[in-house]
Amino acid sequence: MTVVTKEIKVIIVEDFKLTRVGLRCALNENDDINVVAESDNAIDGLKLIERYTPDVVLMDLGLSGMNGIEAINKISEMHKDIKIIALTSHDREEEVIATLTSGATGYCLKDIDPNKLADVIRDVAAGVCWLDAEVGKKVLKAFPKQENFKLLGQNSNQENIIPLTDREKEVLKHLVAGKSNTEIAKELIVSVHTAKAHVCSILQKMCVNDRVQAAVKAVKEGLV
Repeated sequence: MTVVTKEIKVIIVEDFKLTRVGLRCALNENDDINVVAESDNAIDGLKLIERYTPDVVLMDLGLSGMNGIEAINKISEMHKDIKIIALTSHDREEEVIATLTSGATGYCLKDIDPNKLADVIRDVAAGVCWLDAEVGKKVLKAFPKQENFKLLGQNSNQENIIPLTDREKEVLKHLVAGKSNTEIAKELIVSVHTAKAHVCSILQKMCVNDRVQAAVKAVKEGLV
């Protein structure tokens, strides 16, 4: 009896043409993986996703215009069944957390072996969450140890409960001051993409939906 393997439809969103071509050629060598479309930007990528409804999207984070984290958030809101793998050279803790909380179920660095990437695609398509080993270590470090927390009602303050990094506290101060991501990036001498990642991480950790709520909560709880 012949076992029929379901074809995994993949869309690649990557701004570097050579990388896109290399990924497409390498992945299409697998009988069960079919790269049905590719794009060099998130806006066109979203249109292709609407058209083809792939099983898996490979998403670069450092895209111009709409960045990868924003695109991942939109995809996960519109298509709950589509799996998203971040394929990037970025491995900063804040960006990893922001990417995963936006809806990605895989996080790979671009130096991954093509055969390994094919296995990751199969695993993620089957419902497995996959993190690069080094990235996984950074994510684990982001969670504070239990002794760093105090129970509510025991003279604790909100800063003990919300595990913001020192950099995130800096970003939060600028956020409370009403500065945009671009202005925050200039103040901290980082990319706008990194500033956005910090803000996304702060919103997630503070359990709020937007910048205004974060600013109000920060002032109310004495975080700034």
